[in-house]
Amino acid sequence: MNYRHAYHAGNIGDVLKHAVLARLITYLQRKDKAFRVLDTHAGIGCYDLTSEETQKTGEWQQGIGKVLAAEIPADVADLLAPWLDVIRKENPDGDLRIYPGSPLLSRRLLRKQDRLTLTELHPADFKTLSNLFAGDHHVKTIHLDGWLALGSFLPPKEKRGLVLIDPAFEKTSEFADMTEAVIKGWRKWPTGTFALWYPMKEASAISRMHREFADAGLRDILALELNAGKSGPDTRMLGSGMTIINPPFTLMGEMKEVLPWLCDVVHQGPGADWSVKQIVGE
Repeated sequence: MNYRHAYHAGNIGDVLKHAVLARLITYLQRKDKAFRVLDTHAGIGCYDLTSEETQKTGEWQQGIGKVLAAEIPADVADLLAPWLDVIRKENPDGDLRIYPGSPLLSRRLLRKQDRLTLTELHPADFKTLSNLFAGDHHVKTIHLDGWLALGSFLPPKEKRGLVLIDPAFEKTSEFADMTEAVIKGWRKWPTGTFALWYPMKEASAISRMHREFADAGLRDILALELNAGKSGPDTRMLGSGMTIINPPFTLMGEMKEVLPWLCDVVHQGPGADWSVKQIVGE
């Protein structure tokens, strides 16, 4: 599976990832003390939905396009506001042309005391990312393999924050690489929050990753899923999941409010569902 960000910006995977990311950052803001966000596979940071890549797939129309067009219940609207408000501010005329990826979303949500570290390996993508944040002293962009970032930049000097891990899934070893890197990163920073995104195409690989986390001693692990339909190894991606290590205590309840509504909005047929599961307790 090739999941290079530019072709899939704003799709159903981004809907889950960015809704969760915004809630994680919002929770960190409850304390005045500074925090850091490390985004290991940052991409280019911001996406033009009129570009050749996004027009080729049009996946955003089944994701963020549906979300913004829907009538949102008040309780869900409050929980999605940190994410959706950033999107609306990037599109002040009301037409959806710009979609903020995880780096820009994170940056827009940071306070003056918070910091953002972005790593990206693809040379052209890194150049675009670096240009986007040129001169921004709150953001550090680094041309580096994201798996190495977990060994190089943890724990952050702020001692608070989160790691977002969103690999391209271009290699069959991606789940194994993610498992190994996260275990090493957690051992260096056992109090940090780790948020892992992945497509729902290999249930056995996801289960194996969770077992290996538990066997390695990781605790307090939450798994989220949002599926617009039934995905499989030989189908296009219709759903994605996130595993959160050390999630805020509020996240489970928030996602039980948000995910049923999102599932109704983005569903594309049989197999559409959602789940919130505690994989490993505290």
